[in-house]
Amino acid sequence: MTEPTFATLVSRWFQRNARDLPWRTPGIGAWPILVSEVMLQQTPVVRVLPAWEAWLARWPTPTALAEDTPAEAIRMWGRLGYPRRAVRLRDCAVAIVERHGGEVPDRLDQLLALPGVGTYTARAVAAFAYGQRHPVVDTNVRRVVCRAIAGEPDAGPATRPADLVATEELLPVEPAAAALASAAFMELGAIVCTARSPRCADCPVETVCAWRASGQEAPAGPTRRPQRYAGTDRQVRGLLLAVLRETTGPVPHQRLDQVWHDDVQRARALAGLVTDGLVEPVGEESFRLAGDGPAMPLPLP
Repeated sequence: MTEPTFATLVSRWFQRNARDLPWRTPGIGAWPILVSEVMLQQTPVVRVLPAWEAWLARWPTPTALAEDTPAEAIRMWGRLGYPRRAVRLRDCAVAIVERHGGEVPDRLDQLLALPGVGTYTARAVAAFAYGQRHPVVDTNVRRVVCRAIAGEPDAGPATRPADLVATEELLPVEPAAAALASAAFMELGAIVCTARSPRCADCPVETVCAWRASGQEAPAGPTRRPQRYAGTDRQVRGLLLAVLRETTGPVPHQRLDQVWHDDVQRARALAGLVTDGLVEPVGEESFRLAGDGPAMPLPLP
C-alpha cells in the first residue's frame, strides 16, 4: 500500500481539527474571503471576526463598498490596526467594479493587478474561493515547510521565491485537493507548529518531520522582537484617527493639537496620515478623513 503523502496527512488532520471560521463556509464567495485575507494580515483571528462580520453586513459586495466613501471604510475599520488596509480594500472594490463588473476575478494575474492585493492574498483568493492549485504561503506555511521538509527551526522574516517553489512541490496535482492542502498547511502552522512551544505530539506529520528528527529545539523567544507601540508615531497616528473617525466633516487643527503633547511628533504623524491617503486637509486650519463627503454612485462599467 502506498504511504500517504505529506499533503494527505495534513489535509486529513485539517478535516478533523480545523477551526470553524465563517470565511471557510462552503460557497461563501470570493468577496468575503478577500475581505478576510486583508483583515487577517498581521491581525489575530479573534480581533478579525467581529470586524469581518460587521464589514460584510454593511458592504456585502464590492459594489456596495465602492459606492461608499474612503472615510466610511476608515471609520468601519475602527481599531483593527494598519488602517491603510481599509483604503486599499475600498480601492480594490472600485477596481473590481470598474474592471470586472463587480465580481472578484478568478484569474491570478487579474487578482494580482488589483490595488492592495499582493502575492499571498491573490493566491489565497484563487485557492480558497475558486479551488485552484497555487502555493499559498504565509508565515505559518513557511514555518511548517521549513521545519518538516528542510529540517530548520525558523523560516526567516520574509517570503522568498524558493518558499513558493518548496510549497508548490508538496501540493497534490488535483486543484481542489491542492486548495484543501494549502488551507491545511496554514492551519497546522497556526495552531500546532507554532513559532514557540509547538505541539509536536499532536502533529500529523511528526513521524516524517525533518526538524523533529534532527532533535533541534524551537527558538527560546520570538524570532522578531515585538514592535514598541507606546510613544511611537504609530500611537499618535491612532489617536489622531480616533478623533477624526468620531467626527463627520472637518476637525479644527486646535482639536487635533490636544491629542498629543509633542508638537513636532504630532505634526509628523498627521503629515504621514495625509501622505498615506487616510486624512486630507480642508483649507489651512482643518482636517478630515479622506473623502469624508457625500457618497457618489460609480458609473456603470
